[in-house]
Amino acid sequence: MELPRDAVADPLPNVIDSENFTPRLLALLSNSLVWRESRTLRARFGLGTNDWRVISALAIRPGVTASEVAEFLALNKAIVSKSVNVLTDRGLLVQAEGGGRSRPLYLTPAGAEMHAAMLPISMRGQEMISEGLSAHDVSRLNDLLRRLLTRARELQAEDALEELADEDAETLVEAESA
Repeated sequence: MELPRDAVADPLPNVIDSENFTPRLLALLSNSLVWRESRTLRARFGLGTNDWRVISALAIRPGVTASEVAEFLALNKAIVSKSVNVLTDRGLLVQAEGGGRSRPLYLTPAGAEMHAAMLPISMRGQEMISEGLSAHDVSRLNDLLRRLLTRARELQAEDALEELADEDAETLVEAESA
């Protein structure tokens, strides 16, 4: 096989250590757990992981809006909206009537039954993590993950502020040059 003329065929000298790069390892673990869960949920119930997450969020927090579900799950609002539509069409959740676009969401009795049927599949992921780890290790891992999530949110907020500052600076430069 002949390589394309501009192909870089040798590994670059400055790369991540893929066996010890924590974000990669976390992503691989998460992807593995989500893939297993999603495949099972689709086969058994015709619903995906995002649908399950919305059902689970409403089981925990009945009456929240789709925007609040998106924030709680750290999912894109469009993904949550799609799941809300699917779950509403399937009779698994209802939206309260009210003023404005944000309407409280609730599971129906069929939605509560679906939650009960899906929960063991999701809990299997927790069991897989817990197997081979002591209760102390699992607790410590969860503490570390919560700390990392807090730091990730702080970095996202800092990035958003920097983006706003950059936009303000661009606007100021444009105004001065006009």
